[in-house]
Amino acid sequence: MDTHTPFLEKIKTQGNLKSTDEAKRAAEVTFRLLRDVMPDDSIDRVEDELDEKPDETVEDLWEDTNPLVNFLSRIRPQLKIKPENFLVRLQQEANLPDADPPTVMKAVFSATKQELSQERVQEIANFLPDEIQQMWQQA
Repeated sequence: MDTHTPFLEKIKTQGNLKSTDEAKRAAEVTFRLLRDVMPDDSIDRVEDELDEKPDETVEDLWEDTNPLVNFLSRIRPQLKIKPENFLVRLQQEANLPDADPPTVMKAVFSATKQELSQERVQEIANFLPDEIQQMWQQA
């Protein structure tokens, strides 16, 4: 996979990250968090829409690369994640110790929203906790 796609460059620039590798990790973890709070049918609709895009990077990032995590996410119920835990998980799981989690998350949200229809954008917003939903809307 080309790690210098426009999608990752947007995240790198808007998120004040050092590399597209950091942007990739930020996107993967943010997408995992989004999938954690969404039901399977919504996850599938987002995936189907991303599948129609010419840039396969976004679709590849949406699908969890860890087969065990991917399997478990399909059999577990939707999670309720506190807004502060979204940000802590992003910083820790993406290994971004020097990054500002709200800035990075907004960068991923902004780049993602450009790839999705308004219908999918609103659908995702409906599952997000208050402060994270506000970040999604502002991105």
